[in-house]
Amino acid sequence: MFRKIVLLSLCALGACRGASPSAQTVDQQHLQEMVQSLLPAVSKAVGLTFKSTPKSAIRSRAQIHDYLIAKMARELPDARVQGVTDVYQLLDMLPDSIDLRQLFVDLYTEQIAGFYDPDSTTFYAVEGGDPALLRVTLAHELVHALQHQYMPIDSILKDASDGDRQAAAQAILEGQATLASLVAVVPGIDVMSDQFWETIRQSLKAQQTGTTVYARAPMVIRESLTFPYTAGADFMRWFDKNHPGQVPFGPLLPKSTEQILHPDRYARGDQPLSVRFTGDSTGVLFEDTFGEFDIDLLRAALTHATEPVTDPALGWGGDRLRVYTTPAGPALVWYTVWDTQPDADRFRNTIATALAAHPHAGDRTAVEALTLGGHLAVRVTVAPPVWASWSHLPGVEVR
Repeated sequence: MFRKIVLLSLCALGACRGASPSAQTVDQQHLQEMVQSLLPAVSKAVGLTFKSTPKSAIRSRAQIHDYLIAKMARELPDARVQGVTDVYQLLDMLPDSIDLRQLFVDLYTEQIAGFYDPDSTTFYAVEGGDPALLRVTLAHELVHALQHQYMPIDSILKDASDGDRQAAAQAILEGQATLASLVAVVPGIDVMSDQFWETIRQSLKAQQTGTTVYARAPMVIRESLTFPYTAGADFMRWFDKNHPGQVPFGPLLPKSTEQILHPDRYARGDQPLSVRFTGDSTGVLFEDTFGEFDIDLLRAALTHATEPVTDPALGWGGDRLRVYTTPAGPALVWYTVWDTQPDADRFRNTIATALAAHPHAGDRTAVEALTLGGHLAVRVTVAPPVWASWSHLPGVEVR
């Protein structure tokens, strides 16, 4: 869910970070000339024509910082930030001392070169940036501007009703932008070759770990931030090979991180089940879908791994979680649904059992196998022992 918490499109690639600026800087005229020079290459790389020329502007680093804070305040109410934080802390994926909002401000302002803002349909460049660095960032963000002219990027990224589906859509946007921008700035390279892409992947990882805030961030946050770019690019490479001449927009847009991570599930039409809570919603602070990639992150956190293992597929069928506000602290109720009995057993006996063996400080953790509407399910509850709803936990329906 961390990758969904900031809805601004920011280039998190190593090429957009980490370089020392040269003596030359970019003024407004130079920026507009860079935009014009990149439009044909970006259009060709994506296979779509710009309907209009994107706007561009230069802002100081202080203005970018203030803009980010204001945008996060508008789009991320305190209840949502607190709810996301509670989920990851109750699952012991984050330390209790973390200030999530401040961490994301620090992450997104660290050595940023520029970004495309779908609200104003404008590319903003940071004042005093390196022209070479800015050109790479601009190519990436112009892909987003082009995507925005053909699909409602802002509404897709602002739909917080299903975070896992939102993350899958974001992976398509960032994956396409990653590959197309490389083609635009380095014509003639084969971005679809496994050898080239592995080189790029390792380069991104090395450059990102060289940045101060990113390097010190918890593994869960680091991996969540890079997921849309790396996993999204992997999916787009697969899609291009299997659906040449098409783009996975509209009805073809993947609907889960399971489909992004395992394109064979996408190919066979393995759609996520809808899991929805029923009954009273009194005391609900936050509700969302966790998804396959977040479960991979949970498994990695429980085993103290440096990165998640995403193969083989988990057999995830769908899930839904809620965070309740209680006098004794937050309470989490999480339902997961699985494709087969072995899939459900594997999750319950490894990930869920490991979670229960090391409960969040001061809380009780319960794991139960269920059958919901003919579907195999597991319910995980993490809550204060004195929570009044332990005796009548909320139910869900599966469709």
